[in-house]
Amino acid sequence: MAYFICGYYRGFMAQYFDVHPENPQTRTIGKVAEILRDGGLIAYPTDSGYALGAALGNADALGRIRTIRKLDDKHHFTLVCKDFAQLGQFVYLDNSEFRAIKAATPGPYTFILRATSEVPRRMAHPKKKTVGVRIPDYTVVQSLLAEMGEPILSSTLIMPNQTDVMTDGWTVKEELDHSVDAVIDTGECGTDPTTVIDWTTGAPEVVRIGAGDPSRFE
Repeated sequence: MAYFICGYYRGFMAQYFDVHPENPQTRTIGKVAEILRDGGLIAYPTDSGYALGAALGNADALGRIRTIRKLDDKHHFTLVCKDFAQLGQFVYLDNSEFRAIKAATPGPYTFILRATSEVPRRMAHPKKKTVGVRIPDYTVVQSLLAEMGEPILSSTLIMPNQTDVMTDGWTVKEELDHSVDAVIDTGECGTDPTTVIDWTTGAPEVVRIGAGDPSRFE
């Protein structure tokens, strides 16, 4: 039985949006942004496979993402940002971090850094007070971020007991039809998850090798 929460009937089928990867339809992007603002959870393609995304202040979405992916409370959620200026509002950066991260973005990297007070407390790691941030090199995501005017709370869409990120929109729709409120399908996206760099100890540590070249941080 479906039930109402955050503006959506959980249990109904997800809305499906077919979006051009290079010239995303403005009206469609607007509809997806409206779903996010109304408390919805979306599955969307990036330069590093699919991700689950929600509006920044959507506390309910954290639980929904944890349920879908079967995550514990130590999982680092990610703020997907439009540009470096936006990223800098949510994490602390020293000079060396600033230079290295700016040179690697936009691109398929996630950086774990100390969170500022702008990050909702539920999003930050409960003990370390850290958060993941990234700037994707993907036109559709950039368009959605521009429409939202703020970062998207995200988590890579890797299902429980799987090691590979989901990359096909229609498969995502079939798998998560009653778990998310919308699926964006561009017909193509990245096939490897981001390379994750943990910078919380003062030096970069590669904790996951993915699409981004890790050698620049080793």
